[in-house]
Amino acid sequence: MTLPPGLSFGIEDAPSKEDLDALPKGLEAYNEQRWPGHQPWQAIHVLARQDGRVAGGLQAEMYAGWLFLRYFWLEEGLRGAGLGRRIIATAERRAQASGCHSAWVDTFSFQAPGFYEKQGYVEFARLPYPPQGERLFLRKRLTEDAP
Repeated sequence: MTLPPGLSFGIEDAPSKEDLDALPKGLEAYNEQRWPGHQPWQAIHVLARQDGRVAGGLQAEMYAGWLFLRYFWLEEGLRGAGLGRRIIATAERRAQASGCHSAWVDTFSFQAPGFYEKQGYVEFARLPYPPQGERLFLRKRLTEDAP
C-alpha cells in the first residue's frame, strides 16, 4: 500500500502528551457527530493514603453510562478489612450520580475475580491468557433499569 504524501506511521515508545491526546479528542469529535450530547469521558480517582503516600486506590473512567474500573490495587497489609469494598462503592456512587447505569472491570484469574463477585460483579466473558490463567470480564448493574 502506498501512503499519501507526507503521511508516515510507526511505533513510538514515548510520544508527547499532546500527541496522545489527539487520539481520544479525534474519537470524541467523531462520536459527537453521530451521538450528539452523549456523556463525555470522565475520570474518577479514589485514593487511600497512609501517612501521605498512596497505599492503594482506584482509577476509573465513566463513558456512555458505563463505569470502567481501570486500575485497582491495595497494599497487602490493607487487604481483607473492607477498605477495597469501600473504595469500589465510592466510585460506583460517583458513577451513579453522574448518570452511569452499569460498571465493568477486567481482571486476571490470579488476581481478584472473587473479590469483584462479592461486590456484585458477574462474569460476561473470558479469554485464555497463556502461559497460564485467564482474563475475566465482569459487569455490575448500578441501576434497576440497566441493560
